[in-house]
Amino acid sequence: MNIEKIMSRAFDPIKARYRKRDTMLYALGVGAGQPDPLDPQDLLLTYEHRLEAVPSMAVTLCPPPGFWVAEPEYGIDWKKMLHGEQRLTLFKALPADAELIGQEKIEAIYDKGVDKGAVLAISRTLKDAASGEVIAIAEATAFLRGDGGCGSTTNENPPKPQPIPERPADTLVALPTRPEQALIYRLSGDYNPLHIDPAVATSAGFDKPILHGLCTYGVACRALVRTIGKGAPSRLRRFDVRFSAPVFPGETIVTEIWNEGSGKASFRCRVQERDLVVLNNGYAEFSE
Repeated sequence: MNIEKIMSRAFDPIKARYRKRDTMLYALGVGAGQPDPLDPQDLLLTYEHRLEAVPSMAVTLCPPPGFWVAEPEYGIDWKKMLHGEQRLTLFKALPADAELIGQEKIEAIYDKGVDKGAVLAISRTLKDAASGEVIAIAEATAFLRGDGGCGSTTNENPPKPQPIPERPADTLVALPTRPEQALIYRLSGDYNPLHIDPAVATSAGFDKPILHGLCTYGVACRALVRTIGKGAPSRLRRFDVRFSAPVFPGETIVTEIWNEGSGKASFRCRVQERDLVVLNNGYAEFSE
């Protein structure tokens, strides 16, 4: 992996318009309308009459064009790349219909050692195209399983994840996914073939295509909005997770939630069918 080339990668600002149709499609992609299409909470996310955006949609907006990590000049073993962590800070409610400007930036590379992989940290700032007001900042890490031993770009350690309380969860929210969930979710812009092509999934060590990590992230967001957010998507201000294992389309995602008071919560997600933690060290904050 050519870390000098990666760190010097410059991204042009991306101006993009999304409309209510895109907002509704994203909601369907993260499972809204299942199992009950008439659920009032899900209708808020899928019906144009008084539509509100699922806040986690912010992480999909204004991405750089193409799948740059697969370009040969960077030397990334992209077929072994997995989403490591996702952090989202919202400074105001994400509009259901807007034009935004996104600015991508490579923040750092953390080398875990030969045969242990490396971590690539990236951020994206979203601004309102008309006013220049910052709407959100999305920060992500990618776990590069095949690129350990490349060297780090900083002596600092990555931010520590939120610890999970050592007590039973206060609330459990079980939300299903559909067998074709990845086919729907990818229409919001993530066309990584790992999630649709069986041959690519096999070459990456999976029996079949896996669900996008950010789809699981969106399912968890819906669960937190229902509970800690009291059904109001516009109140979410922070939403952080660590991806610990993949989900297969069709599995049920159970979100375990610890209410920390004052609109704050810790959480993790478990796949019901395999009793496996798939999102860990989750943390959410809502405005009062």
